[in-house]
This record gives sequence, C-alpha cells and structure tokens, in this order.
Amino acid sequence: MNIKFNYLYRDASNFKKWASVVFANPDSLSVNDIGDSLRNNFLPDQLFIAHQIRIPQAFLFVEYSLTVEDHCFHEFYSVEITSEAPNDICDRSILGFIVEVHTEACLGWVPFDPQYLLLRA
Repeated sequence: MNIKFNYLYRDASNFKKWASVVFANPDSLSVNDIGDSLRNNFLPDQLFIAHQIRIPQAFLFVEYSLTVEDHCFHEFYSVEITSEAPNDICDRSILGFIVEVHTEACLGWVPFDPQYLLLRA
C-alpha cells in the first residue's frame, strides 16, 4: 500500500487550504514510524517550507489576494495508508521523502516573504 502525506497551509486568521502527496512504500514502513520520523524533522507545531522538500505549495494567496495574515509555512497534518497511485512529481518513495525532509531540516528551514513570490510571478 502507498502512503498519503497530508498537509495544509493555515494563515494567521486560521483559513486553511489542504493538500496531499502520495508516495510509494516499497519498504513497507509503518504509518507510525513515518509520522514519527517526519515530526522529528519539522519545526515546532509541525511547520515546514514546502518548496524545500519539493512538494506543491498550498498558499491561499495564489487564489486570493495577499494579506498581512499570510506567511511562508505549511503544516504537517498526517500520513495514512492509501490505495491511491503515487503522484509525487519527483517520483520518490516515502523513505526517499523522509531522507529529503531530514536533509532539509539539517540544513535549516529557510523562511521567506510571500510577497516575493508575487513579485516574481
């Protein structure tokens, strides 16, 4: 079975946008072990920078206008077993994803100003 990584973007007003990525699990890692490994590498409150681990950003301001409530962090929600097909754009297994998350955590999560994204678009 594959693993679905569920996460969200939550602005300072608590408006949310959900997202997920499905990874293959050829090593048959348990959901508990996967969740523990990820939680140990994310910031407090399970925060991370989506582009650093090459998953889609779920910002609200892409669909709506940027406000003072917006920031650059996404939040880990859960992992679950799924029969859905893997859809990771980098074709990683869940173990490969965990390794990448760990590597980025060791390098440091790099905050940025969301206004910069709009200026580049």
